[in-house]
Amino acid sequence: MNITVDTNILVSATFWYGASFKIITMAENKEIDLMLSKDIIKEFFGVLQYEEIQEKIKDKNLEMKRTVAKIVSISYIVEPKQRVSICEDEKDNMVLECAKEGKSKYIITKDEHLLKLKEFEGIKIVTPEDFLKTDN
Repeated sequence: MNITVDTNILVSATFWYGASFKIITMAENKEIDLMLSKDIIKEFFGVLQYEEIQEKIKDKNLEMKRTVAKIVSISYIVEPKQRVSICEDEKDNMVLECAKEGKSKYIITKDEHLLKLKEFEGIKIVTPEDFLKTDN
């Protein structure tokens, strides 16, 4: 099953062992297929450079590169061919575009702008906790 996650799920999975971590572990174990785009990877790398996050990382450059490389290695990178302009926060549109291109069944997020959509072109939009409750 294909899924798409947004940046906040990737960050949560990097620093905490909750639901987001479990989902990324499922992708690592090939239980699900993680669909990401270059735009999502770029945003993730940018967020890892935020000062409050850098304070959590010991060897900043090395750890950031390893973290991003790990995510890339367990993902299928898609190039969205169609742009959408649906979300209040324009940056959230890249998640919808990626999910559509990657034929994802779910978008997993904690972003309120995305969650209030509930669904996009047949793709369910859920929290990590709700995703883990599904039968996948």
